[in-house]
Amino acid sequence: MPFNFPILLTWLRVALIPLVVGVFYLPDTWLTLFQKGVASTLVFIIAAVTDWFDGFLARRWNQTSSFGAFLDPVADKLMVAGALLVLVQLDRVNAVIAFVIIGREITISALREWMALIGASKSVAVNSLGKIKTTAQMLAIPMLLYYDILFGIVDTKIFGSWLLLVAAVLTVWSMLYYLQKAWPMIKEETEKME
Repeated sequence: MPFNFPILLTWLRVALIPLVVGVFYLPDTWLTLFQKGVASTLVFIIAAVTDWFDGFLARRWNQTSSFGAFLDPVADKLMVAGALLVLVQLDRVNAVIAFVIIGREITISALREWMALIGASKSVAVNSLGKIKTTAQMLAIPMLLYYDILFGIVDTKIFGSWLLLVAAVLTVWSMLYYLQKAWPMIKEETEKME
């Protein structure tokens, strides 16, 4: 397993996931619900920033690796899934929306793994639709963790809810896009099995 600074940042993101979730389980005598939301939001934002930096630095310093390419999306999916589960428990996100987003991530991860096994991973490479979906999620989740008025003008409850709804729609759209791109290879492989 290679080890470099970009991979260290990815591991840091993995280590921050329990903090995003765990802060809400601290006793109420330690932090109010609002303070827990602020702390969780800050940790999530730090984790999201490491997501951008690890990829940028890996490319810039020519330190890309297959392990880093594997670990990075796993860390992202764990971060989003952990935050969504907390938000469902806090009744800030509908469980159906969380299921759609998490279910899509599992489905596309499995699809990418299978496509890599048959040597067709380029057909399900990340595209701009997936990046827009990720951006919407990464903006919506900290807003919903914060869940209050920001700077006296932005109601993060409303904006976060709408952005997550947009992310859920893009999630389904991007999943259908990837499945459509992979369908010819899936069909070919299943015909070989018959």
